[in-house]
Amino acid sequence: MKHPDQQCAIRVEGEKGRRLTLHLSGYLVTEHVDRPMDEIQSLLDDYRPSQLLIDVSDVITMDSAGALALAKAEEDAAARSIPFEILNMTPGMKRTLRLLDYKKPFGDRDSSLDRTPPLFERIRGVFLDTYNDFIRVMVFVGELLSALLYSAIHPLSIRWADSLLYIKRAGVDGLPILGLISFLIGLIIAFMSSLQLKQFGANIYVASFLAIAVVRELGPIMTAILVAGRSGSAFAAEIGTMKVNEEIDALTVMGFDPVRFIAVPKVLAAMVAVPILTLYANLFGILGGLVVGVTGLDLTPYTYIQQTIKSIAAFDIISGIVKAVVFAVLISGISCQRGFETGEGAEAVGISATSAVVSSIFLIIVADSIFAIVIHYIR
Repeated sequence: MKHPDQQCAIRVEGEKGRRLTLHLSGYLVTEHVDRPMDEIQSLLDDYRPSQLLIDVSDVITMDSAGALALAKAEEDAAARSIPFEILNMTPGMKRTLRLLDYKKPFGDRDSSLDRTPPLFERIRGVFLDTYNDFIRVMVFVGELLSALLYSAIHPLSIRWADSLLYIKRAGVDGLPILGLISFLIGLIIAFMSSLQLKQFGANIYVASFLAIAVVRELGPIMTAILVAGRSGSAFAAEIGTMKVNEEIDALTVMGFDPVRFIAVPKVLAAMVAVPILTLYANLFGILGGLVVGVTGLDLTPYTYIQQTIKSIAAFDIISGIVKAVVFAVLISGISCQRGFETGEGAEAVGISATSAVVSSIFLIIVADSIFAIVIHYIR
């Protein structure tokens, strides 16, 4: 509470031409900031000190107007080439000064930073942000692995009802759009490849080409990207909303582990739903190629299916399922982590959902590249 009858007083210590110390006391607030500012201006003109120090140890309250007054005093001193420093600031005063977008509190700034070229400053900022984000992700990975291990040892602690609900949302609800996209992708690939293979009379190899492409690569990666867009963003937005509404803090106060309570059911649901969706994506992609083979290449359904079966090995199907499980863990894990990192406000929830989708797709591509190399040498 401010006291309008309490003024801001200035006690001067120093001599003309030498170091000048101004001891401020009272309330450095909007109602009383004009008089001390005028006095500081007069003292700078009269004393012309070699250094100006402002001691705020006796200041009871300082608001943003008081902070602006100190900033103006620094500018006036700098204009006269007078070294300037503020003494005995409290943490609250430093926070108020940071509202003015000063990189560091007065008297603690490194002038060399101000001379850093903007390009290098941005590169350094990006590097630090990436490093800090990596550290946070690794910490969450440790917490998630610990929660999954605890759940494996104590299966009754898992919220199975929520896991089944998330399996429905991520799996069953996503099947129509995944089936349509996979069917159209298979149809397009079969049609485009047939334009080339027809020239050599190799129509029958359209079935082989499509089956290998879909089962080994397109099925798992299309499913993962679709799940990242649908379910990954939903996971991040749901947890982010809980963070904004302080529901996660409430769970912690009640003694629940938020990662075990919220993230584990989502991760388990994704690990079940994504492999099943991948098998469906493979099936619909092959069906899309079958339509092109029957209608445009004069192949019978039996011939097309037989050629498809010959082209696919059990190793291809198993490796695709293993990929799907890894993709599921990456998608659900990074989505939950982004949700737990949500800041304040509705905008932060949207940022977390967007970051979850982008990060998931990036990790999917990186993991798929690693799988391609590893499977090549295993095979």
